[in-house]
Amino acid sequence: MRYQFIAEHQHEYPIALMCRVLDVSASGYYAWGKRQPSEHTRKDAELAEQIRIVFQANRGVYGSPRIHADLQDHGIKCARKRVARLMREQGLYAKRPRHRTVTTHSDPEAQAAPNLLQRIFSAEEPNAKWVADTTYIWTAEGWLYLAVVLDLFSRMVVGWSMAATQDTSLVIQALQMAIARRHPPPGLLHHSDRGSTYTSMSYQTALVQADMMVSMSRTADCYDNAAMESFFHRLKGECLDEQAFQTRAQARSVTFDYIETFYNRVRRHSTLQYLSPLRYEQLMS
Repeated sequence: MRYQFIAEHQHEYPIALMCRVLDVSASGYYAWGKRQPSEHTRKDAELAEQIRIVFQANRGVYGSPRIHADLQDHGIKCARKRVARLMREQGLYAKRPRHRTVTTHSDPEAQAAPNLLQRIFSAEEPNAKWVADTTYIWTAEGWLYLAVVLDLFSRMVVGWSMAATQDTSLVIQALQMAIARRHPPPGLLHHSDRGSTYTSMSYQTALVQADMMVSMSRTADCYDNAAMESFFHRLKGECLDEQAFQTRAQARSVTFDYIETFYNRVRRHSTLQYLSPLRYEQLMS
């Protein structure tokens, strides 16, 4: 390690001075510099470069488990602990999401449905269970609101909508996109919180017309819709938290790119055997 330090700083300080300070011989340093790197060192360097490429290609959001899975898919065999070590040595750390503030606005007079989902955030097939929720994104023009519908089979975002106001039309448009994309069979379980947009007459009518079963979280219990909370947590932490949007159009473009280009098609999910939602559906459906 001392020889390595000298090599890295030889253009800043005299080599003889550093050898004296670090208590090593100059001859020993020069002999070390003439050695050929070991086979293990060369392979580590090659693997480190592959890790860096995967890390950057996936927007800096992957930790060692997902990078290890990506390398395995490309035929690069290595231990996960080795990947973690080489990531640490390069200073590669996945982005960590911040805490998300819950923004549910309930209507105390609305009639809520029972919690049929019961925190079972898995499904045996596509279009059996959908969860829905909304969040907000700050821009210099004001808030941009985002409504999302997620399929619990693959955690794929099947419907979304963005608007400058948080009203019933926002969530209905996300639902309509999901229905148009997926053509769900009768009896699909639709779960949401008790927000006023989801308990509204127009949204409930849309669910009835689509022949869906209605499920709702208990009052002020975000864990009843934990799969949606997790998605928004990742969206904010991996994409939005470090952005300063000047316009809603900018925020809309970045959010669209994350959902449709990265999250649905590329991002590996720990509950899906480290496959992306799209790949999981292709293999399992």
